[in-house]
This record gives sequence, structure tokens and C-alpha cells, in this order.
Amino acid sequence: MKLEYIVGIIVILFAVQFLYGVAANPDSEFGGADGAAEDVIASINPDYEPWFGGIGFEPPGGETESLLFALQAAFGAVIIGYVIGYYKGKSEAN
Repeated sequence: MKLEYIVGIIVILFAVQFLYGVAANPDSEFGGADGAAEDVIASINPDYEPWFGGIGFEPPGGETESLLFALQAAFGAVIIGYVIGYYKGKSEAN
């Protein structure tokens, strides 16, 4: 079986799993790991105070925060794609 078919099957399985999760929980709220960790810490120790307060930048809204997260993911994907392409091109040149 060609690699393209295997990758296509894996992508379809992930898409089906994602759509099933969304359909099974229509009222669910998607949150990040930071918020989940904050909830766990607050349940374990309600008097906990963070030792570091951040760098002083607070995004003005949820959409801006999502945009910044998406940009971060896009930059990461570009860097990973560049490195993979670089090494593939280097191996094909040899």
C-alpha cells in the first residue's frame, strides 16, 4: 500500500473522530490546557497564588487570543514543513 493511501486513511480517521466528538457533545465548550490546569489547581489548593504574573500583555478578547494561537500554530507548521522539505531535498540531491 502506498504511503499516500495510509496517510489519507489516518487523516480521514482523525476527521471522523473529531466530527464524532463534536456531534456527541454539542454543548461542550472547548478550552485550552491552561484553563484546565488552572481549574485543577484551584480545586486542589484554593489559596494558591501564582509566583509569576505574566509579561503584562492580556489579549483584548477571546477572538484575539484564538487568532494569536492560530498564528503560533501556523508559524510552527511552516517551520516544521521547511525543515522536512529541507532534509528531503538534501537527501534527494545526494
